Amino acid sequence: MGTITIEMQGAIAVLTLADGVTNAVGSQMTHDLAAALEEAAATSRGLVLAGNDTFFSMGFNLPELIQLDRQGMRAFIHAFERATLDLFTLPLPTAAAIEGHAIAGGTILGLAADFRIAAAGKKLMGLNEIKLGIPVPCLALMMLEQTVSRPVAQEMLYHGEFVKAEQALDTGLVDEVVAPGFAVERALARLASIAAHPGGAFRAMKAARVEIIRDKFERTYVEQHERFLDCWFQADTRVLLEEAAEKFRKGA
Repeated sequence: MGTITIEMQGAIAVLTLADGVTNAVGSQMTHDLAAALEEAAATSRGLVLAGNDTFFSMGFNLPELIQLDRQGMRAFIHAFERATLDLFTLPLPTAAAIEGHAIAGGTILGLAADFRIAAAGKKLMGLNEIKLGIPVPCLALMMLEQTVSRPVAQEMLYHGEFVKAEQALDTGLVDEVVAPGFAVERALARLASIAAHPGGAFRAMKAARVEIIRDKFERTYVEQHERFLDCWFQADTRVLLEEAAEKFRKGA
């Protein structure tokens, strides 16, 4: 898989986003993630999702995605949310090991894991979609509201600010903060303790935890995706997206 590597650590699969420095989420990474999750579900007893120490993920690959027409963007957002849903509902314990920045789509991937382990320091997390004129995708919004309190979720969604790991810990956005370089190690240890128990009980509890969100997504995603696309293709939003894409190109 060109943008994702898979390595087994005992019974735990470590999926590492490996598409350059930024790990930007585009069509290829979305496809690779879905395939990697299917493989991990069949071969492992837990899954760690990791990036690099600069970026867990920079979020959507804007230079790629702003070239798509509405049909193409509809296909992408559907594929991305399907892959995210696959991670969220995976019948295994999962953890995101966040050593680098997790921006927008990067935070969304983190939210899809059962646990988020972040490295201390100046690396940032958050959902800045509102500053670009687009809504946070519907599945991500529901996962956020299951993870943090409603006031925290509202603050994140409506203001779009980034926070450091220690602030994310205070709000419940991450579960643990560790020294830089140790997020994967800590995630593996956390998952190994769960995977040591008989798997049936875990699968039953996780299925119960995710089913309300899964069912609501299945009922509403068509309408929600059209609302997302309406915003994505508005003239004033396109200006903001073009500016962000140019910054992306310069920083990649």
